[in-house]
Amino acid sequence: MASDEASPAAAAAPAERIRVVGAWAGALEVELGAWTVPMLRAEGARRAGGGVEPDRISLIFGGRVLKDDPPSSLQQAGLKANAKVLSTLAAPDRGKAIAAQAAAAAAEEEHTNRLTRLWDAAQALSQRHTDGSFPEEDFNLDLEDQSGQKVMFGSVDDIKAVKMALMLHQKGKTFIKRDMHREALDVLAMAEEAFSLCDPKLIERVDNVPMLQLDIVWCYFMLRDVSHLEVAGTRLEKARSGFERSHGKDSARFRLLQAGRHADLAIYVRLELLEGVVAYHNGNTEKARGSLTSAQAKYMQLQVPDEAISILMSMGYGAQAAKRALKMTGYDIQSSVDLLCEEREKKIRRVQEDREIQKEILEQKKYGKTPMNKAVNMQKLKGLVTIGFEKKLAAEALRINENDSEKALDLLTDPERNCALQNIILSRRKRLSPGSGSGSSSSRAAASTTGSGVNNSQALVDTSTNVPDGSALEESLGLPVINEEAANNGEAANSDEAVNPEEEAESEGGEEANPPPFRDVAMENELANDLTGDALDDYDIDVSNEGQAISEYLSLLDSAATA
Repeated sequence: MASDEASPAAAAAPAERIRVVGAWAGALEVELGAWTVPMLRAEGARRAGGGVEPDRISLIFGGRVLKDDPPSSLQQAGLKANAKVLSTLAAPDRGKAIAAQAAAAAAEEEHTNRLTRLWDAAQALSQRHTDGSFPEEDFNLDLEDQSGQKVMFGSVDDIKAVKMALMLHQKGKTFIKRDMHREALDVLAMAEEAFSLCDPKLIERVDNVPMLQLDIVWCYFMLRDVSHLEVAGTRLEKARSGFERSHGKDSARFRLLQAGRHADLAIYVRLELLEGVVAYHNGNTEKARGSLTSAQAKYMQLQVPDEAISILMSMGYGAQAAKRALKMTGYDIQSSVDLLCEEREKKIRRVQEDREIQKEILEQKKYGKTPMNKAVNMQKLKGLVTIGFEKKLAAEALRINENDSEKALDLLTDPERNCALQNIILSRRKRLSPGSGSGSSSSRAAASTTGSGVNNSQALVDTSTNVPDGSALEESLGLPVINEEAANNGEAANSDEAVNPEEEAESEGGEEANPPPFRDVAMENELANDLTGDALDDYDIDVSNEGQAISEYLSLLDSAATA
């Protein structure tokens, strides 16, 4: 590289002075036979400063622009001692710059829109089934503990917030597995916001929140973002205290729940690695070495012998499942087999439960919607059936009374109103039975819709609401107190309101009075498909990156100690 006094080449050969004017003005000592036009251009860009790219510098000598191609020395280009070269600074390519800015803005807008869709879809999924809305999909969301048992805690709002946070957290972990750590950070931030909507005392009992803190700091580390060191340390402190609350001191409670297994070992490898990294960059080498050494010892415990994997594979288990079981049981073959059997039983039980849930959803659809577009509450229906009421009659009583068990019970125990309700159901069956005129076509349409596929959220068989001319029949039978508010006001009950207030709107306008809300089906399915239903999935971490990082930082500590 040339300088104002002499270039490196000048030490070995005579240098000549040339003058440069324009974008940068000054004298240069160059070897005309060795220096090329690109070298002169690069030196001019460096002297111009401001991060100017060499390709923006144009060199003019003797009324012509000096070209790079074919490569030639300055001497071959005609330059002599004391030659005067004009350098001009071309404006950057505005077209490319504008296009790049537009592309960046479009990508950012798309990313923001995707995050908004993720939030809205998670919110919609968390509310479905929780608030009693009519089932409209072929999957159901439940909260389970580590043993696979369904749990219900807190208020309805708490349950919604927890479901929403867990879905977003799982999406973030999916991005982490794909090495999309920047995208993961944005989604994990939304999961953290969702968790903040829960009662803090409730979420202290679970390890999902400390797991989230750990995942966020892991993303900082993988992005090599040292600017977040301070907040990373705070997050790791929250993670450790959170794990201690939920797992117990030295994971004693966790070990008890997991029958002595070490399923959480990989979590602590990552935690102690990150604690060591933060301590190292903060200059606390002693703490860094202690954390990294402990992490390395746990990492070595997770290195499964090939012989143990082969033994389990010979029993018919897959390599991945065998490795996971061995890591979580400390290579104990019998414990690994027990764990694999438990996991298989859980999967079988979950499939059976899913079938029961799907069967229940199909049954709910048969009973129709309440005036507020809710599904008939199956638990309340089971309660009424248990005390001796006929199922379809009890379902209709709940439906028209918005799932109010007390009002439904009052209706069913009133002989006159019970009889009237039975007559309505009987008349409806006659209208929908084959060979009953217009009713037969309605029945065939319903059957056709059902046969087209249960997965279609709009394929609802609502025999209680899609009945033509129902109001005249129910008025003629006289059902004066189905709508108690009207009866108490001394008004004749309108049977359209009694059975379903949407019938009149549907018959007049051809549309439902309360159409179902818009569903982002693609995003909902994407979120649902990320949910594994595997309670041990959070602990099944590939610690290959952690092992490399531990070795790297221990080497840095050793180098610093010997320096």
